Amino acid sequence: MTLEADYAVRIVEYLTRNPGRWDAKTISEKMQIPLRFCLKILRGLVGAGMVCSFKGVKGGYSLARPAGEITLLEVIESVEGPYMLSRCQKEEYSCGREHCKLHSIYEKVTETVRGELGAYTFDVICGCEGEKG
Repeated sequence: MTLEADYAVRIVEYLTRNPGRWDAKTISEKMQIPLRFCLKILRGLVGAGMVCSFKGVKGGYSLARPAGEITLLEVIESVEGPYMLSRCQKEEYSCGREHCKLHSIYEKVTETVRGELGAYTFDVICGCEGEKG
């Protein structure tokens, strides 16, 4: 997992645990993320439909959907793209070896990891099942 994906997870976790609107500077400070990096990630999360952005003096950021509808997989993939164990799973890459048995192994492991990450929603991660936010 990249540092950017880790930060994205932290941001969604913060917004889940702290309902309401929060400015980027506060999120950045509380989650120990450099402000410029925090703003970049927030833009991506807004674009992916997980976070709402509000302009103006009383602006800020909040979750766009209930935490129970946002999965760990969705947050990670919003930053990193589709999760894959190895680059050889990409269509444009070829290891040059015919009948490589690693491809099927990597695919199986990838699907297992994706399934696990997709099973965790932020309401469960943050221990706030049944709460709104």
